[in-house]
Amino acid sequence: MFEKILVPLDGSDHSVRALTVAVQIAKKFDGDIILIHVYSNVWPIVMPHATIMPEATGIIPKLIEAAREAGATILADGEKKVKAEGVHVETFLREGHTVEEILKTAEEGKFDLIVVGARGLSMIKEILLGSVSDGVMRHARCPVLVVK
Repeated sequence: MFEKILVPLDGSDHSVRALTVAVQIAKKFDGDIILIHVYSNVWPIVMPHATIMPEATGIIPKLIEAAREAGATILADGEKKVKAEGVHVETFLREGHTVEEILKTAEEGKFDLIVVGARGLSMIKEILLGSVSDGVMRHARCPVLVVK
């Protein structure tokens, strides 16, 4: 029934709890877990009529690289936890809009279930862009389990 389970991770306690639940489901249904972390390439808020100083433009690629490295670490930690439980696991590191990338991956991979934490790390991002769990729930074409 749940052979392919997608679990978005952001390093928050909620995403770690979602992973724990996903592992239990995978064990029960002999399923595989695919972990995804999406990092942003948009930094952070653009203000109208703001001027970016030339010396500041070099920091944006560094911020993106730092976000990519942090995402890789989050995925590696999650992968260790899943492997320790004897469940097959794969990881995807994506750049872009979090909800869009999760939904695109779920659709392309024909996932049976998405298990997502109720709240992530970025409260500011949630206020400005909306909740990731809410966006995934509303638009996913497969079942979504939200874990608190």
